[in-house]
Order: sequence, then C-alpha cells, then structure tokens
Amino acid sequence: MTALLAAYDAQLRGPSEFRGAEDVQRIGPVTVGVFPGGRGFASYPDLGGAGERRIRSLVREVAAHFADRPAVRSAEWKTRGHDAAPGLAAALVEEGFAAEDAESVMLGEAAALTGDVPVPGDVVLREIRAEQDILAMERMQGEVFGDPDWRSRAERTIARVASGADIVLWIAESGGRVVSAGRLEPVPGTEFAGIWGGATLPEWRGKGIYRALTAKRAQAALERGVRYLHSDSTEFSRPILERSGLRKVTTTTPYVWTRGG
Repeated sequence: MTALLAAYDAQLRGPSEFRGAEDVQRIGPVTVGVFPGGRGFASYPDLGGAGERRIRSLVREVAAHFADRPAVRSAEWKTRGHDAAPGLAAALVEEGFAAEDAESVMLGEAAALTGDVPVPGDVVLREIRAEQDILAMERMQGEVFGDPDWRSRAERTIARVASGADIVLWIAESGGRVVSAGRLEPVPGTEFAGIWGGATLPEWRGKGIYRALTAKRAQAALERGVRYLHSDSTEFSRPILERSGLRKVTTTTPYVWTRGG
C-alpha cells in the first residue's frame, strides 16, 4: 500500500495532471492551469508543510488567479485525503469552492486484472474508434451520469482519437445497443494508465460486464508497457474494481469554484 501511494504521489501529481492545459503557472507549491473550455485546475504533490495561515493565503491567491481570468468558467482544487493540509477544507469553502462527492483513489498492478471474465452470451465486447461508436458510447454514459452535455464530450473524444491520441475505448453491446463502456489513458512519462468513464446501464449491472471491460483495458495497458492502473472511483465502481484487483489507497475530494456561483 505504501509503495503504491508513493508511486501515485510521485508520478500522478503535478506536471502529469496538466497535460493539454493552455496556461500553467505556480502559486507557491500549488500548480494552477487553464484547460480548453474555460476549466481551471489546481493541484500539487504536497503543500510543503504549510500551516493553516499559509494555506488560507494560498487558497485566496488561487481563487483570485481564476477570478481574474474571464475565460475561466469553473475551477477545481483537487484535494487528497492523506495530505497534511490543516484548515484547507474550511479555507476553500470561505473562498467559494464547493465540495463535491469524495471518490476513492484505486491503484493496482495491471497484470493482476487481465483474467477472462464471463459475460452474458448476448453481450459483445469490442474496442472502438469510429465516430458513430463513440457517439453511442458517450450517449449511454450521459444517460447513466445524468450529463446533458454528453455530445460536447463526444466531440472532444472524437477529435482526440482523430489526432492520434493514445486513448483506448471499449464498449459492451447487446442487440446493437451499448450497455457498458470505459476507456484507458496511458499517462506519458509514468508507469501508470488511468481507467476512466466506466458506466453500465442499471438493468445490465451485476453481470460481470464492467469487470470484463476492465480486464480488456488492463490487457491493453500491458501491451503498452504500463505497470499500474489507477482510477478515481465512485461507490458504484469501487467494489467492482476491488474485486478486479485494485486497492483503495486514499480518497480525493474535488472542490469546485463556479463563476457567478
């Protein structure tokens, strides 16, 4: 557990979180970035032992940084449960950041997740890259997550695939309908790949489909020389990933500031 968490802190916090950002700056130990679409983001490997007064000052500076940039519509400060950060939650709330649901940070060896998982006989698993398949996948995920903006996300995914981005998309279908899906994204310069976007229609849960898609993505990770998998998981997916072989090493809670919110 300690070795996994140390690898997570060293490799997945800091520069690797800001790939694709249009602007990246430092405010003390905190890295702040602005991504396409007006999304701000703040993170760090650690806060360098800062006390409560210094943390309040950092939060004020970060909030002002985003507020002074009209193109930023919302910004996330990503916290982790194992960090030493006295007074951070209260300081974020004071500056207008609202806590979202905590998620479990899941980590594990990709090799432990590659076993075959049986699925119902009418379910077909396949890797996709075609535009119409991506649209169908994102439509299903939008339905599961209650996301009315699924088409914009689909367009971004289609553009990334067309540009040659190393992103692996898997779906499960029954009767031509997408019933589950997920993606794998290797993190350049690290031993990790993220497994994201896992969603299954309610009536298809509990049948091993999501675990089977996780195994397919783990196999794709090994083919790319990736050692570890990671995921920020809701309480829906955490038990499934634990059964697949990932371990909960900490939690992460996003605090989100919204312009005019």
